[in-house]
Amino acid sequence: MPTDERLRYVALGDSQTEGLGDGDPAHPRGWADRLAERLTAVDPEVTYANLAVRGRLAGEVRAEQLAPALALRPHLVTVVAGVNDLIRPRFDAAEVAGHLEAMFAALTTAGARVATLTFPDVGKIAPIARPLRSRVFDLNDRIRVAAARHGVVVAETADHAVSTDPRLWSADRLHASPLGHERIAAAVAHALGLPGSDDGWTLPLYPPIDPAGWRAVGAEVRWAGTFLGPWLVRCLLGRSSGDGRTAKRPALLPVRPTA
Repeated sequence: MPTDERLRYVALGDSQTEGLGDGDPAHPRGWADRLAERLTAVDPEVTYANLAVRGRLAGEVRAEQLAPALALRPHLVTVVAGVNDLIRPRFDAAEVAGHLEAMFAALTTAGARVATLTFPDVGKIAPIARPLRSRVFDLNDRIRVAAARHGVVVAETADHAVSTDPRLWSADRLHASPLGHERIAAAVAHALGLPGSDDGWTLPLYPPIDPAGWRAVGAEVRWAGTFLGPWLVRCLLGRSSGDGRTAKRPALLPVRPTA
């Protein structure tokens, strides 16, 4: 972290980093905002930009966000992408990991400290998504390898059972809930070794919850009709939830912690 100038943090990614599931969908908060607030413990004058846009594939994140991020000369960058790729029929783990590694390489070469994370078992979040489990495991392994090559910090959210607790996920099961975003921010802060961070984010929630009702057949049918169906229609039409959208915070701005 810099000692002679204001800390600059830039977040790259898709809807998870944009913050969907955490507050107003039009103006979400999200884990990256929460991490930026935690960075005020390192530098009260930290500045933060969030270039993430919902619906973006890993290649689109690289094409659209990498150059603007480098132009901001960040000290710290988070790069989280790939989920939108793995839920599509023509998923190529090597191609997705290649886009991520290219971003890791460019950013670390520019002198930034880079952090990323692994993804939880989607089959435990939405049983209908069980066929995608092998894709998640493959992508996570590739992320670890690419991160190790470039000295990128990895928050291993995939390794802890709490990451699939339904209370950490919003109704669409694609985006974290406010509590989930807080846990992700805590996980990345812990991986970075920020002051006041610890492994408390890995602890299970209490009281324990029986997921049977949440994953019952009726619930699955309602979820598919409400969320999965519209998503499939968008894919067939070549549309994205991020069409026409731009980054919510394209410039470095001071961070004002939320009360």
